[in-house]
This record gives sequence, structure tokens and C-alpha cells, in this order.
Amino acid sequence: MGSMEEKFDEQLLILYASQTGNAMDAAERLGREGERRGCPSVSVLSIDEFQPIDLPNKKAVIFIVSTTGQGDNPDSMKGFWRFLLQKNLTREWLKGVHYAVFGLGDSSYQKYNFVAKKLDKRLSDLGAAAIIERGLGDDQHPSGYEGALDPWMYALWNMLYQKNHKLLPNGPDFVTPDATFIDQPKLQIIYHDIEEEVPPLSSAKELKYLEMQLERARSMTPGKFSGNDRPDCFLKMTKNHLLSRPDSGKDVRHFEFDAVSSIMNWVMFLEVLPGQSPAAVDAFIRRCDLNPESYITVQPRVQPREAENHHFLNPPSSPVKLKSFIELTMDVASASPRRYFFEVMSYFATAEHEKERLQYFASPEGRDDLYQYNQKERRTVLEVLEDFPSVQMPFEWLVQLVPPLKTRAYSISSSHSAHPNQVHLTVSVVSWTTPYKRKRTGLCSAWLASLDPQQRVFIPAWFHKGSLPPPPPSLPLILIGPGTGCAPFHGFVEERALQSKTVSTAPIIFFFGCRSDKDDFLYRDFWLSHSQKNGVLSEDKGGGFYVAFSRDQPQKVYVQHKMREQSTRIWSLLTQGAAVYVAGSANKMPSDVFSVFEEIVSAESGVSREAALRWIRTLEKAGKYHVEAWS
Repeated sequence: MGSMEEKFDEQLLILYASQTGNAMDAAERLGREGERRGCPSVSVLSIDEFQPIDLPNKKAVIFIVSTTGQGDNPDSMKGFWRFLLQKNLTREWLKGVHYAVFGLGDSSYQKYNFVAKKLDKRLSDLGAAAIIERGLGDDQHPSGYEGALDPWMYALWNMLYQKNHKLLPNGPDFVTPDATFIDQPKLQIIYHDIEEEVPPLSSAKELKYLEMQLERARSMTPGKFSGNDRPDCFLKMTKNHLLSRPDSGKDVRHFEFDAVSSIMNWVMFLEVLPGQSPAAVDAFIRRCDLNPESYITVQPRVQPREAENHHFLNPPSSPVKLKSFIELTMDVASASPRRYFFEVMSYFATAEHEKERLQYFASPEGRDDLYQYNQKERRTVLEVLEDFPSVQMPFEWLVQLVPPLKTRAYSISSSHSAHPNQVHLTVSVVSWTTPYKRKRTGLCSAWLASLDPQQRVFIPAWFHKGSLPPPPPSLPLILIGPGTGCAPFHGFVEERALQSKTVSTAPIIFFFGCRSDKDDFLYRDFWLSHSQKNGVLSEDKGGGFYVAFSRDQPQKVYVQHKMREQSTRIWSLLTQGAAVYVAGSANKMPSDVFSVFEEIVSAESGVSREAALRWIRTLEKAGKYHVEAWS
């Protein structure tokens, strides 16, 4: 029994729940730091690779969890959280377990670091003891989440040592001298000598070939991609139409696509895998001295001590061409690399001044300067490698450390019944200028805008139903969607207009907001035609369409102002059981809209603000107050 106890005493388990890779990055950094400080056994696992029933057997567990969108758990944490909420778990269930929680969030959102706060409270309720007060990383901090992670980590080692000397037998301040490079890449690459595959000529076979390449490439790097490696369908663009006025400073597009393979009945969101610039991919291949024509498979390099914890379910993949692998999985010319990328680069720099600068960037002292150089400027992997020409990194390290090429999610703006087998999107082409006046654009939106419907480009897509079923025709709706937030509501109105031809439909009130009547009044004719004589948005049917132009008059007018003006109408629909949908990209907009609802409920029904708040919370619980916001 003694040896079993000791094994638990010496093991540090780090569990992460990541949506975009930041929490995984922080957890791996914590794991490396634990090893360098002499911890005998460190395990870093995604939370869905861990059996929650084993939690009471662990002595020291560190959780690194991110909060997504509106305070939701990352997908990988949903099963674990359901398990923790079971009613039969007692207040003693985790007695003897020591834990620490670090959260990654964004303080511009209402439910800042909600997941970390909930997890901390639940673990404590189940009898676990906190090693250290929870840490909360904030995207808004000048150094991002690392601003809070660095001091928290330093305090964590001290507290861990006080709780259990065996975890850090060399003391809390011991660190392996950095002269020795103790890390090994987590992956190994095998090169294959095979005949060149000839892509098929017919459309159907070409799609099958593309699907196979994509699935092979993405399945080789487990943990980097959430969701299914095989796309639900391929889309072909049929329309690329500018909605905003040219030269208005905004570029908002209406895209239409045909689904070239199967399509689901009703979906609310679509994830698209963007294409990368062929010139950038070629430049990366040249800079890293790779052979684009070689065929590779990527496999985990499992360390002997980790063999028991890692169950890679993926059978050995079939080889894929190196160039295709980079195009489909590695973001070489859009996303910024992580801090660890600079640390690993420093080991491969042969020019002394480059090595020193990279070591400084990877150090705690250089953190803020790295943040300015890297994240603030949105430096790409290709740009960083070109800034440090003496670095020649092995391909294994690049595959491990180059940010994954991520899908981008968009709300679908068409009704499935009105446009079967088609998908329409409303997309704002993202562009900005960095502090050093470098122009940057969003990878996916700019790529979609550059496509010509005449070209035969097949776009891999994944469907998501969203958290709510489509509203039935008898349900009154209150919709608030400034800017491209109007996208899902364009689909709702299309659907209801079609239904109203055969059944009686409930009214819809829609509050839209934009800068000005001339520049970015998206889908103007569509909304206006449906708000006239007996249309689904018409006042004679109990609905209404109201626009806030923020810049067409001296004082700014937003959707909140228009809502106050229609207070009685909103209350009347709420009493008829209306559902509320809020969508858009402004950080403060959802919470401002929420307060206006509180005001309206309180004023119209004559109750206190507290009672109004409780009433709206009940609406939320019943699935009738739905927020979809993006940053």
C-alpha cells in the first residue's frame, strides 16, 4: 500500500479544457515548468482524456480552463462538468484532494472567467482543498492571460512545496539549468517513398480525394482540432455580393453557396476551413528547407513515462503530401506563434544576437516586449522565421508549434425551406492596423471575399445546429441584431414569410443597428418590404422593424435607445410568451441590451429591478433568452 500512496504523493496532474488552444498552451507550459523544477511525475492531459471517477484518488490536480463566448464550458469539458454536477456526490467525495484552478477569459464579457469560478466552487463544495486561490487570466491585460499566469505559477510552486515536499524534492526555487535542452518534440515524422498520387479529374472523385486528404492530415495531430476531421459537406460559391457602400470603410459581403454534397435540414452555424495563400505556403516551405513533394505521416512520440496515460486511438494514418499537410493544418501566415515557439527557436539559432533576443523574449523579463512584437503586431510564423534567419527548426518542432489552421464559424443567414441545398452567409471582412501601422486582415473573411464564383473552389464545411431549435411559427420573437448580428434573423424572417403563406404566424419585432443609412444598412430592401402591409415584420401584425443609425445625427443612437422607445410593444410580446434573441459582435452590446430589458420589465409591470432581473433569468432558464455574440 505504501508505494501506491507514494506514487500519488509525487504525481502532479494537470488537466486542461481548451477551445482555441490557449489553455492547452498554458497547461503544457506549467507541465514543462514542473519538470524543470524537479517534480518526479508530471502528467498533462486534456480533461476529456481523464476519467472523472478517478478524481478522489489524486492528491494534487491543477485545472487550466478557458471560458468561451457567453460563459460556456469548452466542448472538451462538458462530460466532466456533467459528472461533477451529479446529485449523489457528497461533500466528502474529494476529501484529501488538493487542487488549483487557473482560468482564461476576457473581462470585456459579462460572464468573465465563469467556467473557472464555477469549477473552483464545485470542487470546494465536494470537499477538495484549494492549494492556492484561483488565478484569472484576462485577454484584456497588456500581456494577455500570461500577465496573471506568471505570478500565479510562481506562488503555486511555493504553496505546493509547503503542502507536500515530495512533489518538489529539490525545493520550490530549484530550476534545472537551461543550458541543457530537456524537451523532446512530442511528434515524430516518418517520410515515405511512394508513387505520386494523381488527383482525379471528375468532380465527384475530386471531392472524395479532397475529403480523404483533409481527414488524413487533420487526424495526424490529435488534440489540435476539436470536432470531426471529416467535413460534413463541401460548398461551392455561387454569389459574392458587396452589401456595404464601397469606400464606406466597411466591407460586408453576402455570400451564397451550393452544398455540393449532403446538407442537414436545419442548422444555425457553419464552420468553414479557410484556404491559405499559395505564395505564403511556398515561402514557408522554402524558408524551412522542406521538400513539398515528399509524403509523410505524423505520429506521437510517446515518452515511456507517459505511455500509460496516452491512448492515441488513431490507427497509423496513410501518408499525405507534405505540402497538403501544411496547407490543411498549419497556419503559417495569419495566426501568431506562442511564447514557447520563441523558446524552442532560441535553441536552434546559430547567430549569437538572434539567440540572445529569442532567450530574452522567452524570459519573464521579456514577456511584455514579446507581447508587443508578437501578439499586438499579429506577427505570423513566416514573418517571425524571416526575422530570425539563422534559425533552422526541425519539421517535427514546426508541426508541433505552428498554430493549427482553424475553422471559422458563421451564422447562416438563409432559411433552409426557402433555399434548399444552399447556404447564405453575411460576413464582415475583418481588417485592422497594428500599433506599428501594419495592415492586417482576417484570414477566412478576406479569403472568402477574394473568391470568384466562376472558379471551382470546394470549401470544406461543418454544420452546427446551435443550442436552440428553430422557432415554431406560433412563437412571437423579439430580435436584436446590430451589424452582421442580423444574419441569423434574415433566415428567421425568410422562414416565417414562407410559413405565413400557409399558416397563421406570430409577430416579430426586429431591432437593427448600423452606422448610417447610406453606408451599411445591410439588407435594407429586404427588411423594409417585410415591414410593410401585413408583412411578418409589420406593425399591423403586431410586429415592427426599428433601425438605430449610430452616426446619422450628432448624438449616437444604438439599438438600446430604439428598444426604450418601443417599451410597451416589447412588454406586450413578452407577456404573450415571446422568445428573445440577441446577436452581434460588440462586446458591451449584450449586457447593455440585457439592462434595457430589465428597465422595460420593471417599468411596464411596476416591479422592482431585482424582481425584473429574476423574471428575465427565468426566461433564460426556459431557453427563451438567447445570446450569440462574437468578439
